Amino acid sequence: MARQSKYPEEFRRQAAALVLDSGRTIRDVGRELGVNHETLRNWVDRMRQERDGGRPSDLAVDERAELVRLRRQVAQLELEKEI
Repeated sequence: MARQSKYPEEFRRQAAALVLDSGRTIRDVGRELGVNHETLRNWVDRMRQERDGGRPSDLAVDERAELVRLRRQVAQLELEKEI
């Protein structure tokens, strides 16, 4: 069973929105609100997932695929260079 939070849901949502919308750091906002930065980070991560529809954006998937492809290409080129 999940532990009851000492922070109301509305407070958690507003704190996470403050981080995401203001561009301030999680540590800075956490310090100002008296909330542990790791706790606030969890709230921010949850809100990011909600805003993204619960899935990574297509751009991130495309970038990840390109990164894999480029790493393979670099490894191949390095191997050819050694020969």
